[in-house]
Parts: sequence; structure tokens; C-alpha cells
Amino acid sequence: MYAENELLFPTYVIPKLRYERGEVWRGLVERVSAFPEDHPEKLAFSLMMIRIDGCLTCETDSYRAMRGCRDCARQSLRRLKASDEELLALYQKALRDICAHLRVEEPAIPMEESVSARAA
Repeated sequence: MYAENELLFPTYVIPKLRYERGEVWRGLVERVSAFPEDHPEKLAFSLMMIRIDGCLTCETDSYRAMRGCRDCARQSLRRLKASDEELLALYQKALRDICAHLRVEEPAIPMEESVSARAA
């Protein structure tokens, strides 16, 4: 009866969101997808999606949960009025939060360089 329905955004969905937004988003997804499951950047991406999707209010018998995390995330990204640059800022906020919680140094994110290199 139920699809794949975790109650918090799972990291295996990250690569499946690659083409949901523009070039900046695609670069972020590709960057984060390369990291292991416990890397702060992958955790930050999940935290960002948990916030965007509203995972904390999801119930196992809700329509969102029955559709599955991937479809919920895709719909949330499509409905979100923020630009890719604003999404990147949300990701960076989540990364700061994760690094503060783990008490690790925040990694430098060369997203601007990788995006401008692709556009050229």
C-alpha cells in the first residue's frame, strides 16, 4: 500500500532531483551526490530538503507520505518560488547549522566557480 516513505528526506533521493531546477541547482546536486552518506554537505542537503518539504509534519498515512519522498521533494521544488541562488543560500544555511551541530569547520563551497565554468 505504501510507497518508499521515510519520514525524513533520505539521501538516496538527492541524485534523482538533478533536473528539477536550473544549472546552479544541478551543480549543487552533482556536488553533494558525490559525498558519502555521513558527510556534512550531504547531511546539510537533507536538512535543507527537510525544511523545504515540511518533513517534520509528515505522517505515515498522509498523502505526501504515500506518494513517497522523491515525488514530495519534486513537487516542493516545483512549487517553491525561490530562485536557484536562493536555494543555494538555504543550503549554505543548513550547512552552517550542520557544521555548528557537529562542531566541525564549515567547508568552502566553490559553487560560483563550477557554475560559471559550465556556463562558458
